[in-house]
Amino acid sequence: MNKNNNLQMISKLMLKLLPVQVVLSAVGSVNGIVSSYFASNYVGIDAMSAVGLYGPANLLIVSIGTMLSGGCAIICGKYLGQNEVDKLKGTFSLDIVLSAGVAVVFTVLFALMGITGFTGFFTKDPVLQPIFNRYLLGQCIGVLPLILGSQLAPFLAMENQNRRTIVASVAYIFVNLIFNFVFVQLLHLEEMGLALASSLGMWVFLGVEAQYFFTKDAQIRFSFRDIAWKEFLMVFAIGFPGAAVNIYQTLRGLAVNKLLEVHTGSMGLSAFSAANNVMGIFWAIPAGMIAVSRLLISVSVGEEDRQTLGDVMRVMMRRYQPLMCVIAAGIILCAKPLTRIFFDDPSVPVYGMMVNCLRILPLCMPTAIVCMHMTCYGQASGKQLLVNLTSLLDGVVCVALFSLLLAKPFGVNGICFANVLNGIVCVAVFVGYSWIKRKQFPKTMEQLMIIPENFGVSERERIDISVRTTEDVVTLSQRIHEFCLNRGIDERRAYYSALAMEEMAGNIVEHGFTKDHKTHSIDVRVVHKDDNVILRIKDDCIPFDPKERQQISGNDDITKNIGIRMIYKMIKDIDYQNMLGLNVLTMKI
Repeated sequence: MNKNNNLQMISKLMLKLLPVQVVLSAVGSVNGIVSSYFASNYVGIDAMSAVGLYGPANLLIVSIGTMLSGGCAIICGKYLGQNEVDKLKGTFSLDIVLSAGVAVVFTVLFALMGITGFTGFFTKDPVLQPIFNRYLLGQCIGVLPLILGSQLAPFLAMENQNRRTIVASVAYIFVNLIFNFVFVQLLHLEEMGLALASSLGMWVFLGVEAQYFFTKDAQIRFSFRDIAWKEFLMVFAIGFPGAAVNIYQTLRGLAVNKLLEVHTGSMGLSAFSAANNVMGIFWAIPAGMIAVSRLLISVSVGEEDRQTLGDVMRVMMRRYQPLMCVIAAGIILCAKPLTRIFFDDPSVPVYGMMVNCLRILPLCMPTAIVCMHMTCYGQASGKQLLVNLTSLLDGVVCVALFSLLLAKPFGVNGICFANVLNGIVCVAVFVGYSWIKRKQFPKTMEQLMIIPENFGVSERERIDISVRTTEDVVTLSQRIHEFCLNRGIDERRAYYSALAMEEMAGNIVEHGFTKDHKTHSIDVRVVHKDDNVILRIKDDCIPFDPKERQQISGNDDITKNIGIRMIYKMIKDIDYQNMLGLNVLTMKI
């Protein structure tokens, strides 16, 4: 197979899936922007501080949701790569049950804390604490839809229901704005209104997402009977390292808020909170990038596809990284206009503080995208020591230590620079780990990733071919036949393997390539393993419903689809899936 062709297909797929994941990741950030806007313009700086104080609590909830969705997504991605659809459904059901249980616990906990006022570890300020207590009570209503909504998004992507996620996100943003206007501006519910608007908006978001899984079109369905309880520990083991960064950031947030309160007062806390809310919109872009990459990395690990695994990381460096640099530069240049959304008086100290935050914090973004991808790969490939080490450093140790050193002399600016230094240290750790393990400086992506030599089948055991034209289909058959004979496979199976691939690839070129005006290609792989010939064909054309394939052999018209009928009769195992925007057909002879 032309390696550049595989890279182009992966690049196109990653960029195609990216907008939806960015929109999804931006939902929470939009909530922060809206809440901060109404807080600063209609309630007051103290309410803005309450929004900032809730940040670590919200991050903890998101962290646990990320741990569950990340662990389940990676497990399901592997099952997807291995064509184990039933196991995928069991893991999905487990994810929903665990998420609902966690959400109920947090809802009760936050309600009790808000009612009793047991929130002294957030703030002891006699003015801020009661405001924060009321805000917390309003937020507890939205914990359940927040956690469950984040779980459903990866599975909607697997089902090619990305538009539904966009609709849910747009509905949430619209409803959130309307409720903020009604509760805060008209009814003057102040901080309680801010929280209620967000919480009710999340229920709308969840409702739009969840509705699909009750339709007859859904392949992935919840089933209490099929819950994969045995994967309980595996979900936590795989998901924790990736979510650990956020869990550690909860502790870091508490520490940073305390440093800001001591060294800069409520002005610094409000400026940093507002800047983080603005940055949250842009952080949705790398969050969307890693959501896409996580699915592709886990599928590649499940398929033991060395080439695609490396290509995902190459797309990150060649496409995602330059984009992040441009976005960071844009934020820095627009620091003042962005600040005026919240504070329009340059003479007020909080204005200058926020401008400086928006000129420093974006410098974290280029290094963060590298760390996020390396962490995700480490999760999927079982490099738990490395992932846990970098999660601890990235999540709390580096930022907390640098903040402690820089907060007193530089105030808010010192906190921001601590985040930048943190990213540099973490990238250095990944490079250093590879250097130590391989005993030489990594010069290629595969060397940096330390992909094991025995990962996947060897080049002698497989053949990869790209198909773009009808002429390629003819040569495809010849090359597969020769490969099978050279591997010692009997003439009968060699002939059937070549014929099956020629028929299927020809069908795709004839029908799939002509359905739209886009350029398409087919990625063909033939593997000889354990005396089995495994044929896999992957394309990015319009989906072909699996049910249609299953019903082909039962059609009354014997002249219709005669080629595919013949393939189904001579293949002992065949499986079709359309996931992540790709048609994947696997046959075993």
